[in-house]
Amino acid sequence: MDSKCLLAQNNQSTTINVVNNNDNDSSMIMTTATTNKCPTQLINGGHSTTSTLMNTTGGLVANASRKHQRRFNMQRIFVNRSMHLEKIKFFGFDMDYTLAVYKTPDFEALSFDLVKERLIKMGYPADIDAFIFDPTFPVRGLWFDTETGNLLKVDPYGNILVAVFGFQFLKTSEIYAIYPNKFVQLDESRIYVLNTLFAQPETYLLACVIDFFSNSPDYIRVKENHHGVKAKAGNLFMSYKSIFQDVRSAFDWVHVKGSLKEKTVNNIERYIHQDHRLPLLLDRMHENGKKIFLLTNSGYNYTEKVMDYLFQVPSAKNRPWKSYFDFIVVDARKPLFFDEGTILRQIDVNTGALQIGTPTGPFEPGQVYSGGCCDVFTELIGAKGKDVLYIGDHIYGDILKSKKRRGWRTFLVVPELQKELDIWMNKRLLFERLNELDVKLGDMYVNMDSSSRDKPDIKEVRNQIRETIHELDMSYGILGSIFRCGSRQTHFANQLCRFADLYSSTFLNLMYYPFSYMFRAPPMLMAHESTVEHENDDSLNLWDSQSMEASFDGTTTTTINNNNNELFNVTNLTMNNNIIDRNKQLIEQKLEVNESSGELINNNNNNNNTANNNNNERSGSPSMIDRFDRQRSIGQIVEKVQSQKISHQNSVPHLFAETPKAITHHHDTDDEDTDHSSNSDQNDEYKDKSL
Repeated sequence: MDSKCLLAQNNQSTTINVVNNNDNDSSMIMTTATTNKCPTQLINGGHSTTSTLMNTTGGLVANASRKHQRRFNMQRIFVNRSMHLEKIKFFGFDMDYTLAVYKTPDFEALSFDLVKERLIKMGYPADIDAFIFDPTFPVRGLWFDTETGNLLKVDPYGNILVAVFGFQFLKTSEIYAIYPNKFVQLDESRIYVLNTLFAQPETYLLACVIDFFSNSPDYIRVKENHHGVKAKAGNLFMSYKSIFQDVRSAFDWVHVKGSLKEKTVNNIERYIHQDHRLPLLLDRMHENGKKIFLLTNSGYNYTEKVMDYLFQVPSAKNRPWKSYFDFIVVDARKPLFFDEGTILRQIDVNTGALQIGTPTGPFEPGQVYSGGCCDVFTELIGAKGKDVLYIGDHIYGDILKSKKRRGWRTFLVVPELQKELDIWMNKRLLFERLNELDVKLGDMYVNMDSSSRDKPDIKEVRNQIRETIHELDMSYGILGSIFRCGSRQTHFANQLCRFADLYSSTFLNLMYYPFSYMFRAPPMLMAHESTVEHENDDSLNLWDSQSMEASFDGTTTTTINNNNNELFNVTNLTMNNNIIDRNKQLIEQKLEVNESSGELINNNNNNNNTANNNNNERSGSPSMIDRFDRQRSIGQIVEKVQSQKISHQNSVPHLFAETPKAITHHHDTDDEDTDHSSNSDQNDEYKDKSL
């Protein structure tokens, strides 16, 4: 039986054909929102082809099986904390790796080679010049232990997930021998956090140099007292801390005094991307009454050349780059800028020289300033704190300090995100396999209690989990994902969730959202809340997919007519109980395969279910689970996934599917997290000395 429903939104309409199955007790009703008129057909039987509505100008995709529109992954902004874009009056930008996106791996390779040259001039063996930058090795957020020379991938509490000495992955027993309980305190005198994109070549060079000395026939590795290497001939000893200090100083020299910037601007097309959308976005911000400022650590001369190149695109219409910004500050020295700061000076834009005296009045249009502090800056531009959205790539210098010290709203640019999403989509079969294995592992204990004496043989399942996770990790690179290791989040992912209100692969994705947009983060379940059953239909309203996801993709609750011309509110529709009972067996089967019930829980913890998008794109048709799983009680869903031990408190929004516990060749077989709250506090206050 067919019926047509008219969905009205934004004064435009979309016709949808609703086709019922043989049962007359309920109609399968989907909602969609689109800015273009486009018909689609929904069939309540699980065998039809899902139609997709596209707005090519806005980048919107409506998948009928998801009941709402989504932007393309590459155009999406992900939400950690709710933000009404209409309330933002000031948009601030960092330059390096934000406005100016360096081309990978060309720029990193240039930096790597220049630092090698500097180390050789400092007296390091010329043999290290043979090393070539490998972009598949380094990953942001690693900790370098200056005492032992190890690169560490850690979780938010300091528990070690992966340890690498040079290019040698340490076994679990070796990690325990060095770090009791596989835990390390974030001690500033010992640990250095490599959390910037500029630190990628530094991470790889540290591994290269340590591996070189540890395997050189001319040196002996020393583990007692001070860890390091000793020359066989003579009394020369180098600690890993001294090696780190040499590499760190070499990088600082190359960036500040060396030829890196000169080589970059001399061949700027090779090292920096241009994007025609940049002038368009800034113009649209001004058209909506927003103020724009540039706040960068780079000096004026380098900033002038880079920014001038960025605006040499047709969409800029030959306008000077300074005309796009209301306020410009260089040499800001973040994160010091957000504390006591430095003296605010004005720059002569003709000579690049600093002028004598400190500006006391309002900032002048077209002028460039140097240094200063956040208090003085916000007073001069008339900002209050939460009306500022600052966009940058540095989790500490740009995001953490501006959030904690000044209350600015924050937008973290994560260029690696697009690669992570691509892998998450392309390796979805491995994720499904992990879900199967994890459920299988939990089922082996399901009929056991404290009186049980027999132990199930889980060795084979654990081995399969280990092999699958290892394959997943290698898909991201040698050191795995920037956000997780198996099912456990990294320190970087935790900092992102805590201090970045929004994040995306590029700030240019703001092009695809209106400036009246409401970025809304859903409430998240605590572990004890996920065990409570809510049989009442009203309790499902909190978790309704339409109400939760409407805030992200712009769809709104829509009223439509059913076959009897009765008005229904789509977000309050519930499937008839006998339909649920009839399809219960099928749903249970699908829950154990690729449409894990973790989808429902995580979908309400995060607005952006990339894994679900991938499943829908793969299926091509609305599956039974998509139609009915959201109508079941939260308690029923949760009971099915207890064995997966999904964390609801620290989920990364763009990754919904939680993988099982990691047991790889370099992961801990005991995946128990240790909560060291004092260490977490120190993580917040860690002073990053990188550029």
